[in-house]
Amino acid sequence: MNAPPAANKLAGKTALVTGSTQGIGLAIARSLASANMRIAVHGLATRAAGEAVAESLKRDGAMEARFFEADLRDPASIEVMMREVDAWGAIDVLVNNAGIQKTASLRELERDTWDAIIGVNLSAAFHTMRIALPGMAQRGFGRVVNVASVHGLVASVRKAPYVAAKHGLIGLSRVAALEYATAGSKASGGVTVNCICPGWTETELILPQIAERATALGVDRDAAIASLLSEKQPTQRTSDPSEIGNLALWLCNPAAHNVTGACIPVDGGWTAQ
Repeated sequence: MNAPPAANKLAGKTALVTGSTQGIGLAIARSLASANMRIAVHGLATRAAGEAVAESLKRDGAMEARFFEADLRDPASIEVMMREVDAWGAIDVLVNNAGIQKTASLRELERDTWDAIIGVNLSAAFHTMRIALPGMAQRGFGRVVNVASVHGLVASVRKAPYVAAKHGLIGLSRVAALEYATAGSKASGGVTVNCICPGWTETELILPQIAERATALGVDRDAAIASLLSEKQPTQRTSDPSEIGNLALWLCNPAAHNVTGACIPVDGGWTAQ
């Protein structure tokens, strides 16, 4: 592997990206790997599949990569993972990306569905942040990038737990940004906490909604996507996960030391309406 450019201040730093075996999480992990970082991979995958992702990230430029397991619905499991990652390499960058969703009306929703969505999409981020942030502050550099959603800024029907979790994640991130605002310095890069709020993005998470719309309209996949976009996203274009990955990488740059508490929509103008 070629030596990283001298200007690459992220080389050798350790990033934990939850939900990074596919979709947006994997795209973020690939972007961070391109900066010669050490990547802690996590996701709903077999160990063999997770290790295969880790190997692919090494080919993408990661200094090291390793798969870690945790059930994000379980705080004790999260704590074990955080200790294991920290023993491997002190966490400099934390990306809370893992998320689950199920569309249903309030009347139809079951308690277990609510608990699972809130647990994975919101509570897990609280647990990883409360463990990782003190160490970042002590070292004078840290980045937390929480992948929220356009639904952290606006609501949609049939998504009550998801919308509640993403609104909560933005609130949690803003509190953390304020509490750690004075950690570190301009020279060290400081500690920042930000949210990325994607709109319609080509991931596995939206496949059920596409299938539901296609069935309802009696159309193919492309027509179903066009119908969904026409309701919300003015550009009429989906985002690619790699675009979210590139934004996350920029937020992790030490030069972004004064970007904190921000919620950046990547939504084709959805929230501008």
